[in-house]
Amino acid sequence: MPAPLSFAEFQDFIRRHYHQRDSARGTPATFMWLIEEVGELASALQRPHDQEDPQPLGDEFADVLGWLATLANMHGVDLEEALRRKYLDRHDPALHKS
Repeated sequence: MPAPLSFAEFQDFIRRHYHQRDSARGTPATFMWLIEEVGELASALQRPHDQEDPQPLGDEFADVLGWLATLANMHGVDLEEALRRKYLDRHDPALHKS
């Protein structure tokens, strides 16, 4: 079984592999790519999918997260920190005290 992947590791992977090209494209065009992927996910969710092979649906979720990570990188947002602050700390601050 592969090692768990944190949001920070994923966001760093996206930054290392795509940041230069994505930054050159700019926010408006990159945002449109995200919206296109959200549309593909919406379409996939409407179709019957094989419970024994969730990979095609999982690929659509992954595409959405990839483009979201790209936009976060372009705007200096650490997604892992944002998720922790917005959801975890708000509901159970004791979970993540240093």
